[in-house]
Amino acid sequence: MEAPVPEAEFVGPPRPAKLLTQLRAHLRTRHYSIRTEQVYVDWVRRFIQFHGLRHPSELGPAEVGAFLSHLAVERHVAASTQNQAKSALLYFYKNVLELNLPWLDEVVQAKAPRRLPLVLTEREVRALLEAMHGPMWLIASLLYGTGMRLLECLRLRVKDIEFNRREIIVREGKGHKDRVTVLPDNLVQPMRDQLSRTQALHRKDLSEGFGQVYLPNALAVKFPHSDRAWGWQYAFPAASRSRDPREDVPREHRHHVLPESVQRAVREAARRSGCVKPVTPHVLRHSFATHLLHAGYDIRTVQELLGHADVSTTMIYTHVLNRGGRGIRSPLDAL
Repeated sequence: MEAPVPEAEFVGPPRPAKLLTQLRAHLRTRHYSIRTEQVYVDWVRRFIQFHGLRHPSELGPAEVGAFLSHLAVERHVAASTQNQAKSALLYFYKNVLELNLPWLDEVVQAKAPRRLPLVLTEREVRALLEAMHGPMWLIASLLYGTGMRLLECLRLRVKDIEFNRREIIVREGKGHKDRVTVLPDNLVQPMRDQLSRTQALHRKDLSEGFGQVYLPNALAVKFPHSDRAWGWQYAFPAASRSRDPREDVPREHRHHVLPESVQRAVREAARRSGCVKPVTPHVLRHSFATHLLHAGYDIRTVQELLGHADVSTTMIYTHVLNRGGRGIRSPLDAL
């Protein structure tokens, strides 16, 4: 939980310590994700602290530019991180302070480099998965076998796994869009076993007076006790219960596995398997798309499975289909 900005140390309009609370409320009203809320609040806090706790309404383009330059020059952040900070400040000024500042759109926009996605070979994927076990192995296998993003996999609910049709329904993926992806045949029995363990844990929670899970869009209010229903439980629950920070009176919920746990497990498995590439869970999604295209599947099909809004995003994976740089044969090979 973030420490509140000391109200008495501000110079400017009264009660600015509530600005972060207002920002958080505005984001929740518009159904932004909890991660976006945390990131935006953190960037605005850093901006205020960087300028000596002065009120943001007193700061102009020079101060915003100085903060973004500080991130790039002294902190050496990536272009995407710098642009994320700018987006947070843009949202804050326009929606919380309600200031019409056309100059903010013209403040430093870092140019993000266009990089090719890192892709593992089939042999490297096999070695990586062989170095894992238990739920972490299953999560990594799903990322490679379905093309889901890490959070899409961790937020998977029991009701969205269709064993008979070999489908997984991804709810509220990136851009708040639903889609359907494939459930690999090799993962049907492991998924059934995982749900059996999850159901036993859920029954234990219910017997102890708990068993609630977070539900989106006030569904728990519309359908009382639905937050205890088996179908709404996460397929990959956390080992311990926790409290939801979005609730006014936080109750103990059974949340899903933390993404940091999966990231650490994949990183350690890559080290054990001898892979020298910087492997992350998202690399498995890249590998899924690339290997499908290499197998001859239509790019539109891959686009739909990945949930890309534009096929041009999917086309970046076609780079691995080219051998030796655009498929040419080097003149050195002819000597």
